[in-house]
Amino acid sequence: MATYSIWVLEYAYIPEMPLSALVHGEHNKGTCKLPYGYTLLKSDQHTILIDCGHDNAAYGKVLADNSGVVNWQPPHVVMAEIGVKPEEITDVIITHAHFDHMGGLALFPNAKFYIQERELSRWIWAMSLDRRFRWLMKAADPGDIIRCVELARDGRLVSISGDMEDVFPGVDLRLASDTHTAGSQYVVIRNDGRRDSEDSWVITGDLVYRMENLHGGTPEDPYYRPVGMGVGSQTNMVLALHDIVEAVGGDWNRVIPPHEARLPERFPSRLSDKGLQIIEVALADGAASYVGR
Repeated sequence: MATYSIWVLEYAYIPEMPLSALVHGEHNKGTCKLPYGYTLLKSDQHTILIDCGHDNAAYGKVLADNSGVVNWQPPHVVMAEIGVKPEEITDVIITHAHFDHMGGLALFPNAKFYIQERELSRWIWAMSLDRRFRWLMKAADPGDIIRCVELARDGRLVSISGDMEDVFPGVDLRLASDTHTAGSQYVVIRNDGRRDSEDSWVITGDLVYRMENLHGGTPEDPYYRPVGMGVGSQTNMVLALHDIVEAVGGDWNRVIPPHEARLPERFPSRLSDKGLQIIEVALADGAASYVGR
């Protein structure tokens, strides 16, 4: 019995991203596509987004253009492919505050947002530093941080302190402190609702970009390799990778990195008429497919 349908929805992409930015140490190994996407969970009671993309306007557009992002499409276009409107999103879990994960706060007007307290407070700290430390803000839009604080003022922000079980039925949050960012979190979905689940999935945020982060490129003799960008400890990132694999009982196929361009090789998917991937990871009992399974 599956509680949630799970889709990864591509909303933009970078056509050529250096592999060394995604897998630590892959220098001079060429480039690959880097999808930008968010993950949608839908049950009978909840319509939940994991991360909310970015708004292709103001400084968010500057960051996207500087990164080489193309084919950005707004949520009402992207989510129409699975019959959902942005206004129907009830809750948004923010894995971390980089612009491509938290820049779309204003695009989901009825949602409540969930973020690790450490993530938000450390971005405010980074904003307060001398200009010489501006690399720490490399992938963040200060406007997003301010908008997140305004959500708290308006009663639409939930500040999480550490791990949290059953933030929604069968959905757990796990803190990975001082890794990719100061307060990154990943999401464990126990889709059968059981504590000792046999149907678990992990949505990784940017703790995993590609499957090589989990097996090092040698699945027959696996080892963990951190992502290419992090403000925290690489040791912490490697330990977080282990925890992610453990959360799905060692089955890498149940780890879902939204930036992984090869997800369509693993799950039913299709291209929209905008040339973006709709990836169907799981279907709730009785739910209809949107990719023509």
